[in-house]
Amino acid sequence: MNIFRFAGDMTHLISILVLLLKVYATKSCAGISLKTQELYGIVFLARYLDLFTDFISVYNTVMKLVFIGSSLAIVWCMRFHRVVKRSYDRDVDTFRHYFLVGGCFLLALFVHEKFSFREVFWAFSIYLEAVAILPQLILLQRSGNVDNLTGQYVLFLGAYRGFYILNWIYRYFTEDQFSRWISCVSGLVQTALYADFFYYYFISWKNNAKLKLPA
Repeated sequence: MNIFRFAGDMTHLISILVLLLKVYATKSCAGISLKTQELYGIVFLARYLDLFTDFISVYNTVMKLVFIGSSLAIVWCMRFHRVVKRSYDRDVDTFRHYFLVGGCFLLALFVHEKFSFREVFWAFSIYLEAVAILPQLILLQRSGNVDNLTGQYVLFLGAYRGFYILNWIYRYFTEDQFSRWISCVSGLVQTALYADFFYYYFISWKNNAKLKLPA
């Protein structure tokens, strides 16, 4: 494992911890898209089908369990926790995310590195992760003001993808048979989706003002 992948994993983990802090400490999920959290749950379940069949390392196994467990816990909390679910912005979080699931699965059936059950679901998870943030970004644009914890959650989530791009570049030049081009292209698309958010986050930080996204 290189330093860029480790940094990506850590920023991803920090983003999850920030989100868990917001939901469990404040008992509020205002500003958080349930649609995005459901998409991430599907992403991790589809990607880690090898969890109980292939052992790579303790670190790898623990991270997989953390990503799956935290995603499902957040979805459960937003749907069923008697206090947290009251703060869910149902009227604003209206993105039809099932279109993303269907479209990404069809794409994975035709564009993959190897036609096998696990490889198709791996490609599906990569494509879906690239666009899973869309409901969250649209919700933030519609609501206008972004609270501090939600802004930090999205920031660290975007940073995680940035570090993974550096990881892929590093592996391309240091590994003889690195061929995960699907990850590279999807990662670039995903990072590009964050560009507008990063710009307004930087402006708010520079001006020491509350983060606001244009509607």
